[in-house]
Amino acid sequence: MRTKLERLWATKTKHDEWWSSFVTSPLAIAANYMVVDLLWLTPNRITALSFLAAVIGTVCIVVGGTENFVLAAILIHVSHILDCMDGQMARYRKTSSAAGSYFDKLTDQVQVTLWFGAIGYAAYALSGDVVPVFLAFVGVAFYGLRGYAKYVAIQTEMARDPSYLAQQAETDGLPELAGLTFGWRANIRWFISEQRKILEFNEGVFIFMLSLALVLNELTFMLWIFAASQLFYGVCRAIRHGFQINRKSRAAIQK
Repeated sequence: MRTKLERLWATKTKHDEWWSSFVTSPLAIAANYMVVDLLWLTPNRITALSFLAAVIGTVCIVVGGTENFVLAAILIHVSHILDCMDGQMARYRKTSSAAGSYFDKLTDQVQVTLWFGAIGYAAYALSGDVVPVFLAFVGVAFYGLRGYAKYVAIQTEMARDPSYLAQQAETDGLPELAGLTFGWRANIRWFISEQRKILEFNEGVFIFMLSLALVLNELTFMLWIFAASQLFYGVCRAIRHGFQINRKSRAAIQK
């Protein structure tokens, strides 16, 4: 019989984002080890706590100052650890729900908007330059486009082929490559392979970028990276989804 820690590790998302994969998600497992048996603490309540920590962190950024920036960096990490905890707890207890998943993803999107909007304002307040506000706007807009293009593509594909999502679900069956039951060599290989994910510039990367920028007070530089990466991925993914839909539609017509 697997130990409690092994069962918790099995709830870790196999395709976790960078930083989540080897930092915040393992920390969430450690935290869940202590609280997962407290039935009054539900996954939805953890989602609410995660959002609360994100909002308080946003306020700290807007208020400004070195101490508040450091506190915000800590709260951003706390929020993300809690964000990992809710899903792990739901899978461990076998109480996953569509509503819980919906609100989890919804608050994730709002948090990113709040954080980068606050960073844009804080950089403007420090420099008097409006460019950081524009960069934050561009970054948030094209980050949203990444998700919007994906879900429009799914809706379009489902209208053409109702079995589309079932075909895509096979990616959930990714094999375990590391963990408590693997040797140190396998875990090191897994850790090294995870580093390529930093180039995806998704939420897992933002947690690290935001925190480092706040601690070092390099807000505008980080916003340039954020805006450029989201502009690139937003446009590329929108075009890619369009080409994929067009190719499949032509193939269906030819049949």
